Amino acid sequence: MIIYIAAAVCAVIVVILASRLVRRGRVGVDDPDPDGPTTAHTGAMLSALFLLAFAIAIVVPWTSADSARSNTYAESQAVVEAYWAASRLPAADAQQIQAGLGDYVQFVRGPEWRRMRDHGRLSAAGWAKLDALRREVIAVKTPTDELQNAQGAVLDHLTEISAARHQREMDAKTTPPAGLLAVTVLTGIVVMLLPLFAGARPRGMTLIPLGLMAGLLAAGIYLVFDIAHVFRGGLAVHPDAFTGAAAELRRIAGGG
Repeated sequence: MIIYIAAAVCAVIVVILASRLVRRGRVGVDDPDPDGPTTAHTGAMLSALFLLAFAIAIVVPWTSADSARSNTYAESQAVVEAYWAASRLPAADAQQIQAGLGDYVQFVRGPEWRRMRDHGRLSAAGWAKLDALRREVIAVKTPTDELQNAQGAVLDHLTEISAARHQREMDAKTTPPAGLLAVTVLTGIVVMLLPLFAGARPRGMTLIPLGLMAGLLAAGIYLVFDIAHVFRGGLAVHPDAFTGAAAELRRIAGGG
């Protein structure tokens, strides 16, 4: 952040020095008008900078949300596949492991999802449930090749669940850089107030387009903050994948 501020200060100093040199060299003409070349050039550049920052601040969360949504479906599907694979284990062990998988799904779509939404992180209890499942599967006695293959399949699916969970943990912490949000806000404010800074005094009907622009810019900036987090706001990823997985597990358990 200090480097960014230093770069901005240096740029301002360069502009001031350049303007003084131009004045001393008696090059060019004075430009005090609100619609003069200085204001026109500055307005165009500020608008371009705002649009660039705004576009990045929209595209990055949108992409992150799409990726996070896909990852939740991959994790929930791995749970369903692990549930199917566990059915090949001895009945007592299979029932216990399948119950653990169902409990994991209910926990993720309930308490853990609220924790991601409100605090931006996963729960340690979720990791504990997954580790307990892995230990239960490893502890299953597999005297035959068929049972060993079934055990290996369940462990492979648990590995997939763990990998997807790690990715979900990263997604929960992902937000646009604070500097990008700050630039979006600052450039938006300057674009709104530039005509006033340039000396214009809008009156009557000219206040209508200025007010509309200010309102729309404010709405756009609010949108940037509203979608900044993957699991809350306008683009929030909801636990639909795990809701579907819970229904699928009930169907499998019922023999459907």
